[in-house]
Amino acid sequence: MNLLSSLRKELLEAWRGKRFLVSIILLGAFGMMSPLLAKFMREIFTAVPGAEMISALIPEPSIQDAITQYVKNILQFGILLALLLSMGLVAVEKERGTAALMLSKPLSRSSFIISKFLGVAIVLLAAVIVSSLGGWYYTYYLFEPLAISFWLALNGALLLVFLVVAAITLLFSTVFTSQAAAAGAGLGVYLLISLLGNSPTLP
Repeated sequence: MNLLSSLRKELLEAWRGKRFLVSIILLGAFGMMSPLLAKFMREIFTAVPGAEMISALIPEPSIQDAITQYVKNILQFGILLALLLSMGLVAVEKERGTAALMLSKPLSRSSFIISKFLGVAIVLLAAVIVSSLGGWYYTYYLFEPLAISFWLALNGALLLVFLVVAAITLLFSTVFTSQAAAAGAGLGVYLLISLLGNSPTLP
Protein backbone atom coordinates (compact mmCIF):
# COMPACT_ATOMS: atom_id res chain seq x y z
CA MET A 1 0.00 0.00 0.00
CA ASN A 2 1.31 3.48 -0.88
CA LEU A 3 0.41 7.03 0.12
CA LEU A 4 -2.31 7.45 -2.52
CA SER A 5 -3.98 4.17 -1.57
CA SER A 6 -3.93 5.16 2.10
CA LEU A 7 -5.35 8.60 1.26
CA ARG A 8 -8.11 7.00 -0.81
CA LYS A 9 -8.96 4.82 2.20
CA GLU A 10 -9.14 7.88 4.48
CA LEU A 11 -11.44 9.76 2.09
CA LEU A 12 -13.65 6.73 1.62
CA GLU A 13 -14.00 6.33 5.39
CA ALA A 14 -14.76 10.05 5.75
CA TRP A 15 -17.49 9.73 3.11
CA ARG A 16 -19.01 6.54 4.51
CA GLY A 17 -18.85 7.87 8.06
CA LYS A 18 -20.71 11.03 6.97
CA ARG A 19 -17.82 13.21 8.20
CA PHE A 20 -17.45 14.74 4.75
CA LEU A 21 -21.14 15.59 4.45
CA VAL A 22 -21.57 16.83 8.02
CA SER A 23 -18.52 19.11 7.75
CA ILE A 24 -19.76 20.67 4.52
CA ILE A 25 -23.30 21.15 5.85
CA LEU A 26 -22.11 22.63 9.17
CA LEU A 27 -19.67 25.21 7.79
CA GLY A 28 -21.85 25.85 4.74
CA ALA A 29 -24.86 26.63 6.93
CA PHE A 30 -22.93 29.05 9.14
CA GLY A 31 -21.32 30.63 6.08
CA MET A 32 -24.75 31.48 4.72
CA MET A 33 -26.27 32.40 8.09
CA SER A 34 -23.56 34.85 9.16
CA PRO A 35 -24.50 37.71 6.78
CA LEU A 36 -28.18 37.03 7.50
CA LEU A 37 -27.60 37.34 11.26
CA ALA A 38 -25.61 40.55 10.78
CA LYS A 39 -28.35 42.04 8.59
CA PHE A 40 -31.37 41.11 10.67
CA MET A 41 -29.96 41.19 14.23
CA ARG A 42 -31.88 44.37 15.07
CA GLU A 43 -35.12 42.91 13.76
CA ILE A 44 -34.55 39.72 15.77
CA PHE A 45 -34.17 41.66 19.03
CA THR A 46 -37.14 43.89 18.13
CA ALA A 47 -39.34 40.80 17.76
CA VAL A 48 -38.33 39.50 21.22
CA PRO A 49 -40.61 40.88 23.97
CA GLY A 50 -38.66 43.08 26.37
CA ALA A 51 -35.59 43.31 24.15
CA GLU A 52 -36.61 46.48 22.30
CA MET A 53 -34.09 48.58 24.25
CA ILE A 54 -31.26 46.27 23.16
CA SER A 55 -32.27 46.56 19.51
CA ALA A 56 -32.11 50.36 19.79
CA LEU A 57 -28.45 50.09 20.86
CA ILE A 58 -27.47 48.01 17.83
CA PRO A 59 -26.12 50.23 15.02
CA GLU A 60 -27.24 49.98 11.42
CA PRO A 61 -25.70 46.79 10.01
CA SER A 62 -22.81 47.16 7.59
CA ILE A 63 -20.70 44.89 5.44
CA GLN A 64 -18.05 44.94 8.19
CA ASP A 65 -20.60 43.39 10.56
CA ALA A 66 -21.25 40.61 8.04
CA ILE A 67 -17.52 39.87 7.71
CA THR A 68 -17.00 39.93 11.49
CA GLN A 69 -19.95 37.59 12.04
CA TYR A 70 -18.66 35.26 9.33
CA VAL A 71 -15.13 35.08 10.75
CA LYS A 72 -16.41 34.51 14.30
CA ASN A 73 -18.77 31.69 13.32
CA ILE A 74 -16.51 29.92 10.82
CA LEU A 75 -13.46 30.17 13.08
CA GLN A 76 -15.33 28.74 16.05
CA PHE A 77 -16.95 25.83 14.25
CA GLY A 78 -13.99 25.22 11.94
CA ILE A 79 -11.69 24.70 14.92
CA LEU A 80 -14.26 22.37 16.47
CA LEU A 81 -14.41 20.39 13.22
CA ALA A 82 -10.61 20.19 12.98
CA LEU A 83 -10.47 18.80 16.52
CA LEU A 84 -13.25 16.27 15.98
CA LEU A 85 -11.91 15.09 12.64
CA SER A 86 -8.35 14.61 13.91
CA MET A 87 -8.62 13.49 17.51
CA GLY A 88 -9.18 9.81 16.86
CA LEU A 89 -7.37 9.24 13.58
CA VAL A 90 -4.45 7.35 15.08
CA ALA A 91 -5.73 6.71 18.62
CA VAL A 92 -8.69 4.66 17.34
CA GLU A 93 -6.51 2.68 14.93
CA LYS A 94 -4.11 1.86 17.76
CA GLU A 95 -7.06 0.82 19.91
CA ARG A 96 -8.43 -1.51 17.25
CA GLY A 97 -5.02 -2.81 16.23
CA THR A 98 -5.52 -1.71 12.61
CA ALA A 99 -2.53 0.65 12.77
CA ALA A 100 -0.12 -2.27 13.03
CA LEU A 101 -1.95 -4.01 10.19
CA MET A 102 -1.69 -0.92 7.97
CA LEU A 103 2.01 -0.50 8.67
CA SER A 104 2.67 -4.11 7.73
CA LYS A 105 1.36 -3.68 4.15
CA PRO A 106 4.11 -2.26 3.97
CA LEU A 107 3.21 1.39 4.50
CA SER A 108 5.79 3.75 5.93
CA ARG A 109 4.95 5.60 9.13
CA SER A 110 5.32 8.95 7.37
CA SER A 111 2.90 7.95 4.59
CA PHE A 112 0.47 6.64 7.21
CA ILE A 113 0.42 9.99 9.07
CA ILE A 114 0.54 12.18 5.96
CA SER A 115 -2.41 10.37 4.37
CA LYS A 116 -4.49 10.97 7.50
CA PHE A 117 -3.58 14.66 7.59
CA LEU A 118 -4.31 15.08 3.88
CA GLY A 119 -7.67 13.34 4.33
CA VAL A 120 -8.67 15.82 7.03
CA ALA A 121 -7.25 18.72 4.98
CA ILE A 122 -9.38 17.79 1.95
CA VAL A 123 -12.54 17.58 4.08
CA LEU A 124 -11.80 20.97 5.67
CA LEU A 125 -10.96 22.51 2.30
CA ALA A 126 -14.28 21.35 0.83
CA ALA A 127 -16.17 22.70 3.85
CA VAL A 128 -14.41 26.09 3.66
CA ILE A 129 -15.09 26.36 -0.08
CA VAL A 130 -18.81 25.79 0.47
CA SER A 131 -18.97 28.20 3.42
CA SER A 132 -17.04 30.88 1.52
CA LEU A 133 -19.36 30.64 -1.48
CA GLY A 134 -22.44 30.92 0.73
CA GLY A 135 -20.97 33.76 2.78
CA TRP A 136 -19.87 35.71 -0.30
CA TYR A 137 -23.23 35.34 -2.06
CA TYR A 138 -25.36 36.47 0.90
CA THR A 139 -22.99 39.33 1.70
CA TYR A 140 -23.28 40.43 -1.93
CA TYR A 141 -27.07 40.06 -1.89
CA LEU A 142 -27.68 41.80 1.46
CA PHE A 143 -24.87 44.37 1.52
CA GLU A 144 -22.48 44.84 -1.40
CA PRO A 145 -19.96 42.79 -3.42
CA LEU A 146 -16.76 41.73 -1.69
CA ALA A 147 -13.41 41.82 -3.45
CA ILE A 148 -12.64 38.27 -4.55
CA SER A 149 -8.95 38.60 -3.64
CA PHE A 150 -9.81 39.74 -0.10
CA TRP A 151 -12.37 36.96 0.37
CA LEU A 152 -9.96 34.29 -0.89
CA ALA A 153 -7.21 35.56 1.42
CA LEU A 154 -9.58 35.65 4.41
CA ASN A 155 -10.84 32.11 3.87
CA GLY A 156 -7.33 30.89 3.10
CA ALA A 157 -6.19 32.25 6.47
CA LEU A 158 -9.12 30.53 8.22
CA LEU A 159 -8.29 27.25 6.49
CA LEU A 160 -4.65 27.59 7.58
CA VAL A 161 -5.76 27.94 11.22
CA PHE A 162 -7.90 24.80 10.91
CA LEU A 163 -5.01 22.86 9.38
CA VAL A 164 -2.68 23.90 12.20
CA VAL A 165 -5.24 22.73 14.78
CA ALA A 166 -5.73 19.46 12.85
CA ALA A 167 -1.96 18.87 12.66
CA ILE A 168 -1.47 19.50 16.39
CA THR A 169 -4.41 17.25 17.31
CA LEU A 170 -3.18 14.53 14.95
CA LEU A 171 0.22 14.71 16.66
CA PHE A 172 -1.39 14.13 20.06
CA SER A 173 -3.53 11.37 18.58
CA THR A 174 -0.30 9.46 17.93
CA VAL A 175 0.84 10.04 21.53
CA PHE A 176 -2.38 9.30 23.43
CA THR A 177 -4.70 6.33 23.16
CA SER A 178 -7.67 8.46 24.21
CA GLN A 179 -9.50 10.63 21.67
CA ALA A 180 -10.58 13.07 24.39
CA ALA A 181 -6.98 13.51 25.57
CA ALA A 182 -5.81 14.18 22.01
CA ALA A 183 -8.58 16.75 21.47
CA GLY A 184 -7.94 18.43 24.83
CA ALA A 185 -4.19 18.64 24.25
CA GLY A 186 -4.68 19.95 20.71
CA LEU A 187 -7.10 22.63 21.89
CA GLY A 188 -4.80 23.54 24.79
CA VAL A 189 -1.79 24.07 22.52
CA TYR A 190 -3.90 26.13 20.08
CA LEU A 191 -5.17 28.36 22.91
CA LEU A 192 -1.62 28.78 24.22
CA ILE A 193 -0.40 29.82 20.76
CA SER A 194 -3.33 32.27 20.49
CA LEU A 195 -2.56 33.80 23.88
CA LEU A 196 1.11 34.20 23.01
CA GLY A 197 0.13 35.81 19.70
CA ASN A 198 -2.18 38.28 21.45
CA SER A 199 0.21 39.09 24.28
CA PRO A 200 1.93 42.51 24.26
CA THR A 201 5.42 42.59 22.80
CA LEU A 202 8.14 42.74 25.40
CA PRO A 203 10.54 45.74 25.14
